[in-house]
Amino acid sequence: MTGPEPGQKTVLITGCTPGGIGHGLCLEYHRRGLHVIATARRPEVLEELAAVGMSTLALDVTDADSIKRCHQEVASLTGGKLDILVNNAGRTHTHPATDISLPDVRQTFETNVFSIMAMVQAFVDQLIAARGLIINVSSLSSVTPYVFGSVYCASKAAVSAYSRTLRMELAPFGVRVMVSMTGTIRSNTASQGHRTLPPDSLYARARHVFEWRLAFSQNDSTMPTDVFARRLVADSLRPERPLFLRTWFGRPDWFWYGGLARKVWLGTAVGEWVIDTVCWSRFRMDEVQRLVRGASE
Repeated sequence: MTGPEPGQKTVLITGCTPGGIGHGLCLEYHRRGLHVIATARRPEVLEELAAVGMSTLALDVTDADSIKRCHQEVASLTGGKLDILVNNAGRTHTHPATDISLPDVRQTFETNVFSIMAMVQAFVDQLIAARGLIINVSSLSSVTPYVFGSVYCASKAAVSAYSRTLRMELAPFGVRVMVSMTGTIRSNTASQGHRTLPPDSLYARARHVFEWRLAFSQNDSTMPTDVFARRLVADSLRPERPLFLRTWFGRPDWFWYGGLARKVWLGTAVGEWVIDTVCWSRFRMDEVQRLVRGASE
């Protein structure tokens, strides 16, 4: 495995299994001339990326020893500098709030939240050395009532809140933080950990709506992964500008893109009632309400 060429920028991306956003970002950063370090729990799934010249490493973002080994391997590849860290690895979690299993919830937070904190803490020395950039992948669900996704929403909201403070804390060291408020994107997340309603669920009579909701992100205004990757990579490589100019003329702190992203952004500007009204309709809550009320009667 060869490292970057002299002067070549480096980017480490988590969660690069084929079919997902991370894989698409690897291809686009590579096309733009950066040296890509692609990671996954099973590095053998990254053979296609290795074949075109990317570095590939084993990384389980929920395992401290795995993160430590990855840090050491990256340091040996890059000479102790990392220009961009993309915290993309994530886990879906679709269940009514009243049907959750707390061990399952903890695993989602380990993957979606605590792993990002651990990766930042591990790689901050290399990022400071390069005056680099951290990209944390959040979601529109962090600001919307994503029905049957309360745990996922909470985890992504935590990512956004953590990133906002992290941005300010790392600014004195020349490290920037960008948050991707990701809309509906073609990926393999909907195939992870298929969940079912328990027999005694409050929503048992609306089971078909729940099953429809499981694949919502792949069937509603879904954007192709490569289109999303091109825009995110392009924006992340834009020059640094003063705070009030970033959104229009430089690298944005908040990147709103993907299916439904523009509508949600506008909704946050107008008021929460707009988002609630749209989500009530989009997630078929009139139908759910009618069914559960019929069951109680």
